[in-house]
Amino acid sequence: MKNNDKLLYQGHASVRIVTVEKKVIYIDPFAGKGYDLAADLILVTHAHFDHCAVGMVRQRPDCRIISFRDALEGGGHKSFDLGYVKVESVEAGNNKNHSIDECVGFILTLPSGVTLYFSGDTSKVGQMESLAEKNIDYAFFCCDGVYNMNGAEAAECARLVKAKHNIPYHVIATDSGKIFDFDAAERFTAPNLLLIEPKETIILEKS
Repeated sequence: MKNNDKLLYQGHASVRIVTVEKKVIYIDPFAGKGYDLAADLILVTHAHFDHCAVGMVRQRPDCRIISFRDALEGGGHKSFDLGYVKVESVEAGNNKNHSIDECVGFILTLPSGVTLYFSGDTSKVGQMESLAEKNIDYAFFCCDGVYNMNGAEAAECARLVKAKHNIPYHVIATDSGKIFDFDAAERFTAPNLLLIEPKETIILEKS
């Protein structure tokens, strides 16, 4: 595992990526363990408490924090090229709990060529169909069915995005007291399904 990009699923919507160059990226810090590595980049999809616990993360002096506010500043969805990763913000929200004007998803492209999509909290949005053009390797879809789309709608979105690997996350509401539920995750019936449980690390490979 030494010479590969690696992803740790921490639970709920929280993910940590360590690149080949040892750059450390956190997405929506809140759940689980694995905050011991100092961050080079922290991404926040929206302002709800279970996605923006930035204070949990030890930060390098030059750590960059990119929130939904940064991504939506000035209108539209901005992109950021940090050298060790390209970050593109995309549409998210579109339900009664999440305004499309206050939420984003993120597409990350690593120097290795691996491309990842994180839906953030969302229901189906119009931009998803065009994401198939991005040739995404790993796509994470929320599917709690309480505050966001359920497994069936998320699977429909996955069929639009056409990623090589489709991963359910944010599979259960926060007020359940859980950060993951295997039965709920299995209700995400997308093609190319990849189930990852909290504390599990996977090697990221370009498909």
